[in-house]
Amino acid sequence: QVQLVESGGGLVQPGGSLRLSCAASGSIFSINVMGWYRQAPGKQRELVAAITSSGGTNYADSVKGRFTISRDIAKNTVYLQMNSLQPEDTAVYYCNARQIRLAKIYDSWGQGTQVTISS
Repeated sequence: QVQLVESGGGLVQPGGSLRLSCAASGSIFSINVMGWYRQAPGKQRELVAAITSSGGTNYADSVKGRFTISRDIAKNTVYLQMNSLQPEDTAVYYCNARQIRLAKIYDSWGQGTQVTISS
């Protein structure tokens, strides 16, 4: 089991920046991918960015060039730096840890952190 605790959400004006943090604990040695998802009201949860255990990254087209996912292995923490934020980025952001064992996927989720972009 992996426990995830997010922080860093809040209210920011359009064009501003925020950095989200996700601290992992528990069976972190077996995590294959960590990612950030978001869910806006009335919409499905969508992948924003992900980073693999080898450091490879992947981004949604809507955030490429604006968001950066990174990790601090020593702190067991993944970050999402969000720049040039726009109202359409408003959502609850969730941290995810994915473990793949014997071809089965095990997902752990954080509690979510609200990000609101508004003037």
